[in-house]
Amino acid sequence: MKITNDIRYVGVNDHQVDLFEGQYVVPNGMAYNSYVILDEKVAVMDTVDRNFTHQWLDNIQNTLAGRKPDYLVIQHMEPDHSANIANFLKVYPETTVVSSAKAFTMMKQFFGDDYADRRVVVGEGDTLTLGKHTLAFVTAPMVHWPEVIVTYDVTDKVLFSADGFGKFGALDADEDWACEARRYYIGIVGKYGPQVQALLKKAATLDISIICPLHGPILTENLGYYINLYDIWSSYRVESEGIVVAYTSVYGHTKAAVELLVEKLKAKGCPKVVVHDLARTDMAEAVEDAFRYGKLVLATTTYNADIFPFMKEFIHHLTERNYQNRTIALVENGTWAPLAAKVMKGMFDGCKNLTFTDTTVRLLSALNDDSKAQIESLTDELCKDYLAQHDDTANKNDLSALFNIGYGLYVVTSNDGQKDNGLIVNTVSQVTNTPNRVAVTINKANYSYHVIKQTGIMNVNCLDVSAPFSVFQTYGFQSGRTADKFAGVEELRSDNGLRFLPRYINSFMSLKVESFVDLDTHGMFICSVTEARVMSDKETMTYTYYQNNVKPKPATEGKKGFVCKVCGWVYEGDTLPDDIVCPLCKHGAADFEPIA
Repeated sequence: MKITNDIRYVGVNDHQVDLFEGQYVVPNGMAYNSYVILDEKVAVMDTVDRNFTHQWLDNIQNTLAGRKPDYLVIQHMEPDHSANIANFLKVYPETTVVSSAKAFTMMKQFFGDDYADRRVVVGEGDTLTLGKHTLAFVTAPMVHWPEVIVTYDVTDKVLFSADGFGKFGALDADEDWACEARRYYIGIVGKYGPQVQALLKKAATLDISIICPLHGPILTENLGYYINLYDIWSSYRVESEGIVVAYTSVYGHTKAAVELLVEKLKAKGCPKVVVHDLARTDMAEAVEDAFRYGKLVLATTTYNADIFPFMKEFIHHLTERNYQNRTIALVENGTWAPLAAKVMKGMFDGCKNLTFTDTTVRLLSALNDDSKAQIESLTDELCKDYLAQHDDTANKNDLSALFNIGYGLYVVTSNDGQKDNGLIVNTVSQVTNTPNRVAVTINKANYSYHVIKQTGIMNVNCLDVSAPFSVFQTYGFQSGRTADKFAGVEELRSDNGLRFLPRYINSFMSLKVESFVDLDTHGMFICSVTEARVMSDKETMTYTYYQNNVKPKPATEGKKGFVCKVCGWVYEGDTLPDDIVCPLCKHGAADFEPIA
């Protein structure tokens, strides 16, 4: 096969293999790719599996047409690519082997010889000139063995990508690239996402026209498509919208619950529901789907005070490959001591950024009214975003959406000429960057609004996630007209003479008011930045973080009425007055909700 004028394909198709690496079902076989670069000097790129020694050597002999190879470049020492190094060198004893230092150590282990008398050791940034072709070497440790290098042909702009961009299936297989490449990547390389990301960053600096992997087809068109998928997979992002349901069932009761769950998921707008019976499915397919989609439901029985073996194996495959950035729901079954949900959740303890649903379904032997209600609740939770996407199921007047605006929380400080003041705000945003302009919106009822309107200066202190509730009590629940908000606080001032907080902030900005927008109940100050300091790298406190982690839970037990969502103050009564103002935080009726 001719790839460019000087590069030829000399690999082989394997239709004999049933399990790749002894575990992955490959109904359409495998391709073991090898290439020859014909120039003043000839380079052979990698070898093939040991079962195809003579076919591969025949391919090389036919391609060389009487010439002798000068170099054998070994990018990866896994035996499906390196098994014929010794056989090749017996046929072509004058060839020099080019590879990484770690690869030569592995050659000694595999073949008893590290070819010290005819080798070139290459690493990051090294090059090899063949004539008009120059090969540039890039190290790719742990993609997916530590010795891996990839090679860039500067002349023809070809990336020889080792196992990267490979897939299951022989070259003559008519199948979707993404499906089998995804299964290949997740199964074999999935653990090493950060290393793949590092390699992609290196590849981004190269002008690549063709990708030649060690498995699967040569990629010559729409390379952005393949690179984007690799970026998604290696950064553990969600590729497709949908829900995977993976289950085991002994006597059919857990399966019945799964069938009801799937029916309701589809009815509530889930765009794709993928179901795997883990005792019967291809485990690699189930793992692939768990990484492809954003939500995963795990349903299994308690078994020997643990969980059913196929489920345990499945979760192990996920955690081994750094499963993260997903939502997980749990369904457990047990007759006398259900433990499955606890065991399953515990198996994910080392994983990052996993969200477990509030609802866990518990079956006591078989479905009943309680477990059916739990399934209803779980499907509502899993499908909330899908329901909101469709006109016929969306609540178009849910004003709680306002709380999802990316509010940070800030202390704005000022001075009235006699004393320092400060207040809590959540409406600070950058409106331009040339020049830098920041908008700060403040309620006209606040004393700080009056002060800043007169002085035209303020400091915005960006609270970080370490800020305790006392900060909000100090600066948000009392008026600066009557209270000294800086009592007992270490005095630190910026160049404009105003205070900034000594703790609980990651940065502050000194602002000068340039213009003003009257918003009826509020005023928006458009400001230039006169000073900006970064105090730490701690995360900024968001409104959501404050609600979930800082604000005390309101004391509503046994009470009937309304609770302030900002501070938790309770108004007891059947009807909330329209003109109510919270006596603690001074927020109005819009920030109250009925006590559940």
